[in-house]
Amino acid sequence: MRLRLSAGTSEINFNDFDQIFNSRRAEADEFYAGVQHGIADEDLRRVERQAFAGMIWSKQRYRFDVRNWLQGDPGNPPPPAPRKSGRNHDWQHLNATEILSMPDKWEYPWFAAWDLAFHTLPFAVIDPEFAKRQLLLITREWYMHPNGQLPAYEWAFGDVNPPVHAWAAWRVFEIDRKQRRIEKPDDDGDISFLERVFHKLLLNFTWWVNRKDIAGRNIFQGGFLGLDNIGVFDRSAPLPTGGYISQSDGTSWMAMYSLNLMRIALELAQHNHAYEDIASKFFEHFLQIAEAMAGCAEGMGLWDDEDGFFYDVLNVPDGRMIPLRVRSIVGLVPLFAVETLEPELLEKVPHFKARLEWLVKHRPDLASLISRWHVTGSGDRRLLSLLRGHRMKLLLKRMLDESEFLSDHGIRAVSRYHRDHPYSFVWNGSATIVDYEPGESTSGVFGGNSNWRGPIWFPMNFLLIGALERFHHYYGDDFKIECPTGSGKLCSLKAVAAELRDRLSRLFLRDVNGRRPVFGDYTKLQTDPHFRDCLQFFEYFHGDSGRGVGASHQTGWTGLIAKLIDSHLD
Repeated sequence: MRLRLSAGTSEINFNDFDQIFNSRRAEADEFYAGVQHGIADEDLRRVERQAFAGMIWSKQRYRFDVRNWLQGDPGNPPPPAPRKSGRNHDWQHLNATEILSMPDKWEYPWFAAWDLAFHTLPFAVIDPEFAKRQLLLITREWYMHPNGQLPAYEWAFGDVNPPVHAWAAWRVFEIDRKQRRIEKPDDDGDISFLERVFHKLLLNFTWWVNRKDIAGRNIFQGGFLGLDNIGVFDRSAPLPTGGYISQSDGTSWMAMYSLNLMRIALELAQHNHAYEDIASKFFEHFLQIAEAMAGCAEGMGLWDDEDGFFYDVLNVPDGRMIPLRVRSIVGLVPLFAVETLEPELLEKVPHFKARLEWLVKHRPDLASLISRWHVTGSGDRRLLSLLRGHRMKLLLKRMLDESEFLSDHGIRAVSRYHRDHPYSFVWNGSATIVDYEPGESTSGVFGGNSNWRGPIWFPMNFLLIGALERFHHYYGDDFKIECPTGSGKLCSLKAVAAELRDRLSRLFLRDVNGRRPVFGDYTKLQTDPHFRDCLQFFEYFHGDSGRGVGASHQTGWTGLIAKLIDSHLD
């Protein structure tokens, strides 16, 4: 079939159709030849290019005027009365009519805030201006709530997603600046973009602090936080026990958010020293979160010395605090909160450096929680992290254990340990079970349409790889960890990151038998020459086999594979 769009009704001529089509194809080949110039493997190039194509295909015009939807269309019957007090009724300012990157135009044809943040990284490789516009757009006044909350997704704008926007903005800025410096080595990058998004994210950070810290002690909640059924309970619903959950992931996301905003402020401070004060503010907030997670001020923290793992803690009305000992990716999120500071950077921000040294001197108790500040790492760098070397090794020992989190294709969302040792929480004679479910969900928790109790999810794996690379930036090659656990093979953290990247890539690549794990047992997709090289970028992947599960065209955040492949060139 040949199709040509026309703005008018005049006769459409197809005489030059083949010429135009072939020209456009040649232009695309030339463009991707430049993008992939350092990738020798043909199958790797195929995967990356199709991932980029899927990202572009997933763009869609999104139109939603909430006020109009609540009031109904003129000349038509009025909507049912409950609509005016139902979902999204308090988002009447939201009036969207833009081109947005969708999670999946077939199954999820609406934007999702934290999905969108991940989308911008592969887009930044091929179209950094579009990536920056997406990040700015979601913070504009016709999206962001007047109270500072970012809209989660169409089903319930008031739900809470992990605060990854600052992380994405900084990463996109870095990718864009690297490309700019190919032509202009001294290019400062798009400082205007960074400043615009920073000011809006200050509002969002304040919303988090004021709304999601119930006890006001720097231990955060947030509900499901995008992880659907990962917990013992639906974390977004009232708890059957009463009380609330101190969340390991919610608190760690906020520690990461603090470091992300600190780093952006330090970049802006090199152009306007007024930003040094706000950078100091986020450094201090990070310290306070680290103190709270360690339980220094209130007794029980989120770290369990016996298990060497972070857990959510249930706070029940009678004052008891009960650790929910589910070994899930919730306990690995503290790894994400890591940043290194170069000595050259600190010399450019003297007021920030002075405040930093004052705090380290007068509050050594806080400094000891998060870094060996007086011990410089590789290249005289300084480390900011929730994890000192000992705790990090304990956490990585579990994460890199193939009988727990490490699969042939990445890190599982729940440890395989729970396959034979389900976690059971009993309250008033009723038991709630969390076990290892590597494929489709067997639970109706949070709708049951996705599963975080065992499968492999790209966004979390991508963040883990980035965190390991950042830790290596400080520790260098001398700091080694066994990978896999029990193998006797000692690797640098950079090598561990590369191993995870390769395992994720193997989801899509042909193995020695010519089969792609993503296609599972679908013979036609594995063998038919018309299908075997046409990739599908699923929502998530089976924790044992790597088979694609969930939405079958959710290139969206699974499109991060393109950025992982691109990182082979770095």
